[in-house]
Amino acid sequence: MSSVRSNGQRKRVFIRTYGCQMNVYDSDRMADVLRPLGYALAAVPEQADLVVLNTCHIREHASEKVYSELGRMRDLKVERRAGGSDLTIAVAGCVAQAEGEEIARRQPAVDIVVGPQAYHRLPQLLAEAERKAAIAKAGKRLPGAGVLDTDFPAESKFDHLPAPMGVRAGSAFLSIQEGCDRFCTFCVVPYTRGAEYSRPAAKVLAEARQLVEAGAIEITLLGQNVNAYHGEAPSSSLGGGTTWSLARLIREIAGIEGVARIRYTTSHPRDMDDELIAAHGEVPQLMPYLHLPVQSGSDRILEAMNRRHGRDLFLRLADRLRTARPDLALSSDFIVGFPGESDADFDDTMRLVEQVGFASAFSFKYSRRPGTPGAAMDGQVPETVKSARLHALLVLLADQARAFNASKVGQTVPVLFAEPGRRPGQLVGKTPWLQSVYANGQVRLIGRIVAARLTEGHANSLAGEIVTVDDPGACEAAA
Repeated sequence: MSSVRSNGQRKRVFIRTYGCQMNVYDSDRMADVLRPLGYALAAVPEQADLVVLNTCHIREHASEKVYSELGRMRDLKVERRAGGSDLTIAVAGCVAQAEGEEIARRQPAVDIVVGPQAYHRLPQLLAEAERKAAIAKAGKRLPGAGVLDTDFPAESKFDHLPAPMGVRAGSAFLSIQEGCDRFCTFCVVPYTRGAEYSRPAAKVLAEARQLVEAGAIEITLLGQNVNAYHGEAPSSSLGGGTTWSLARLIREIAGIEGVARIRYTTSHPRDMDDELIAAHGEVPQLMPYLHLPVQSGSDRILEAMNRRHGRDLFLRLADRLRTARPDLALSSDFIVGFPGESDADFDDTMRLVEQVGFASAFSFKYSRRPGTPGAAMDGQVPETVKSARLHALLVLLADQARAFNASKVGQTVPVLFAEPGRRPGQLVGKTPWLQSVYANGQVRLIGRIVAARLTEGHANSLAGEIVTVDDPGACEAAA
């Protein structure tokens, strides 16, 4: 496979990512897989030789958004071919896994369909797609989506991936667990990501060290059900059994020199064990922020969702976590309008939110996902009712987020700056509680943790002033 265009320039890939942080991680790793083939990243599809749409299948209409984007990519491909060149189009991720053959049927301009467990095979798939494209070009037609790989391989894709390169401004994602065995009745993850799999601890630690060497000082551990992690213990490990829990893994990563911050997402309440709760109070590098989806405050709806936890369990967990780490910020997920949800059930959710108090949250109207038990349930809630409930919940959650941000005003806190802000001389960073902070400062501070005094609190962010850095001139706004 040639790594250069006919004019001698390197080939370029544009990757559009939909959905969660797992997909962001997968997009980074696809870029890592393609880099040895000579592919550099393109800023827009018009600059690319290869376009990858890395898709998410969680929300309703997600696949239709993908097909709409594929229509635009097909037009670009036709235009490119008319000019004597070509464009390779790939669909990856959960929509590819769930609807691979349908994608091939509906949009024949697609060259590759690859599921989330098979993207390490992109070099082979590209070679096959190029062979098919050459044959089609001779016949002056679009080749159709003939390269399809949505199998769940017997061996882990992680064993075939190159060393990670995805470090952005001091932060990096590290996938440690995939799949889910919980089978919530609203969720497609068990069908698109497969059964739970935990990477061996030794391989996770090796990747963490590689990320630190590449400049990471903050590592976010990822998994569809990350706190269910039970990875094979390193052969050199003394005691503690044959597997490590997430808590044990966090403690070991905290011992790597250069790791200043550790986060993890996404969790399930049933897997918050004593050891993990204790780690929140005992590991300084573990940030005081936890995303713990509850989905509903009604025991009746939680049972219908097959969540395997109740309202009281979640409330006890919140109390225990805040006892271990008093400044802990809690975030959660909520679904309103699940089939059969009554006004009383929704009131239970509102009361739970009032009782717990959340720093942030993600809230959605229930949407049917094909193939899930919830899609066939009786008692589907009218759209107007779902909309009204969602509005009421969002108002309450926004008030809580605003109050949490306001409670930090006047404090001086460590901020990891990640990127330039919208205004000249402005930087954007994250506090330990994952709040966005805007402050004036030199771009040299990006990727560093510096002290900032928080001066204003808003619904979704804070304003701050940098107060201590090694170079005093770095606090001045850029001209």
